[in-house]
Amino acid sequence: MQAMAARRAPHGKNRRNGRVMACLQAGESAPREHSGNGAFDPRLSCMIPSGPGGVASFRCPIRLAERQWKYRWPLPLSPPPSPMSQVVADPPQRAAPPAPSVSAAPTSLDAESTAWVASFFVHLALLGLLALASWTLPGRRPDLGLQYEPLDLTDPELSEEFASTDEVFEDIGALGAGEGDSALAVAAEFSLDSLTAIQPELTTVPAETVSLDLPTEMVVATELSELAPVQGIGSVGTTAAEGAIDRITHEILASLAQRPTLVVWMFDQSGSMRAERAGVLKRFRRIYEELGVIEAADNPAFRRHEDKPLLTAVIGFDAEPHRLTAEPTDDFATIEAAIRGITDSTTQVENVFTAVTMTAEKYRRYRTPRNGGRNVMIVMFTDESGDDPDMLDEAVDVCRKSAISVYVVGRPAPFGREYARVKWVDPDPNFDQRPQWPPVRLGPESLMPERLKLSFADNRDRGELEELLDSGFGPYALTRLCCETSGLYFTVHPNRVVGRAVRPGEIEPLAARFARFFDPDVMQRYQPEYVSLANYERLVTSNRARRALVEAARLSWTSPMQDVRLRFPRRDEAELAQLLSQAQQSAAVLQPKIDRIVQTLAAGADDRARLTEPRWRAGYDLAVGRALATQVRTAGYNAMLARAKQGMEFEDPRNNTWVLGRGDDYANSVLEKTAATARESLQRVVDEHPGTPWAHLAARELQTPLGWHWREDYTRLPDRQASGNRPPRPRPEQRPPQGPPRRDPPPL
Repeated sequence: MQAMAARRAPHGKNRRNGRVMACLQAGESAPREHSGNGAFDPRLSCMIPSGPGGVASFRCPIRLAERQWKYRWPLPLSPPPSPMSQVVADPPQRAAPPAPSVSAAPTSLDAESTAWVASFFVHLALLGLLALASWTLPGRRPDLGLQYEPLDLTDPELSEEFASTDEVFEDIGALGAGEGDSALAVAAEFSLDSLTAIQPELTTVPAETVSLDLPTEMVVATELSELAPVQGIGSVGTTAAEGAIDRITHEILASLAQRPTLVVWMFDQSGSMRAERAGVLKRFRRIYEELGVIEAADNPAFRRHEDKPLLTAVIGFDAEPHRLTAEPTDDFATIEAAIRGITDSTTQVENVFTAVTMTAEKYRRYRTPRNGGRNVMIVMFTDESGDDPDMLDEAVDVCRKSAISVYVVGRPAPFGREYARVKWVDPDPNFDQRPQWPPVRLGPESLMPERLKLSFADNRDRGELEELLDSGFGPYALTRLCCETSGLYFTVHPNRVVGRAVRPGEIEPLAARFARFFDPDVMQRYQPEYVSLANYERLVTSNRARRALVEAARLSWTSPMQDVRLRFPRRDEAELAQLLSQAQQSAAVLQPKIDRIVQTLAAGADDRARLTEPRWRAGYDLAVGRALATQVRTAGYNAMLARAKQGMEFEDPRNNTWVLGRGDDYANSVLEKTAATARESLQRVVDEHPGTPWAHLAARELQTPLGWHWREDYTRLPDRQASGNRPPRPRPEQRPPQGPPRRDPPPL
């Protein structure tokens, strides 16, 4: 067996490996070999055969001299040897003597651990030193003794051309006619903090016109403030057209601060505007002088645009517009000559909205970048509401698409009325100088009538004209044009006084006859609905109370109430009976009309509580109160006439006339109950809407009793003439004196 093992034992290196393995298995020392790596025990090298492909190494711990050593042996990559290869070929030998003790060398793991520990403590020490270097104890702050003295600040000295004051003046400033230095007046406005930006509607226009892409935003106001009026709030009250120009000057400067500006001045060519044009021309020179001073003072509004920042065009209009400047100019002499050259129109037609539409289409090309990218403003002076309201929507559409703001200096609209009476005195002293009161269309302030057309009893008693009140706003159409284009409407009246009645003798020539004006701060809450006809109709039909008010007002306008007779002289019983019967016929005509109005208003009573706008609430309550009051008076009037026809005797035999006066006598309990309802509605208007035209009319209605009573009076009756005889010719001394001839007013 040993001989067979010896024969099968590998030769060379494999033989040595076999001996090593055998030695290890037998627990003996391996044959001596040296790997050439440091201190090495020659007995501890084991090589395991690997076969072809190289060798692999592994560590084999061997206990030697009570120490643990780690050595590496190259291992073959061939499969492990079979058990037969582990047979020891050499015969066992005697154990060698113990090897001398050898000092153990440190391993690589121990060296690395030592380096890491040393590095850790070194870095830790460095971090500690850095922390100590940056850590300092807070020191005690010294007490600082601060002392200050108030400085006596003085206001900067203003230039000589302009002056500022906090005092409010009635006759000067932007809303006055005076020549004072105050540039702006105090009036109600909407806070700039609550301005709502409205992007102008941009659409494609036909090929023959210019399509504009406008980035400018329009601004409207929604909250009341105490500074100056801003765009979009409706109307602003002034005492003269010249005063409104100061406010317009401010708007021009604001526009110049944005970009170059073109201002188009439009003048009504009617004869009634002659004096106003002269006053405006005076103020024009001051405006352009002020703009020149501002430009010379290096104002940023002018410094930003070097090439003619402000251009001006002048337009006159009556039935059609007329260009008075061939092209926009910055030469004041040309502008002044154009205004002086305006002639009075020979027609009474004033197509305001046609003129605005054509002017906007003419000058909107200046909005394009090719033509300077200018802001365009239209400033119009007129004294009527216009004869072409059907062109309003087109004018609004053109101006909004082109982002052109429209400012109008015009007349206030009468409250709930279409026409006002204007004072005219013949300018030629050779003719009659007594005032005449021709009617002029100035209203109404709303799209549709919202006030009943009922005359007051005391007006009939005194034979006076109907009292007209200032509505607080301009005519609906012109004011809406200003609102929708982010402009302003200036209501001009030279006798504007708030808080008292204005007597007819105070009215200046060519001014409308208004008995009262109202505080603009109060009236802003009662602004009309400046919307299109379709939107207005939707608003009205959405509430039965609104619909009832508008329908009742329409009925009273189309069927005006006829005045009734109150004096009945008695020459004999037959003649008195005839007069009473004729008066009853008038009452019979009036009664069905007023009954229909009352029934129309009653149909909206259930929706009255749903009205939230103060204007609609005041309008409905006033209409109900006045309609019921008129119904009670009409029915009571007829009943009192029937009583008189039954016969009445004079207490004083010298009297010969029965006068039907106001009193608290009601014909029956139904009328008395209706009268109580009327007074309740009128009193609610007075309590909830003080300082308004509605409250004024309600209070005036309450001052007149709703009942009637008869009283006696004397009337001088002419003698009866014999049949076929002419009255005697008056004596020369009885003839009235002949005065200067009287002329009719020209077209106003």
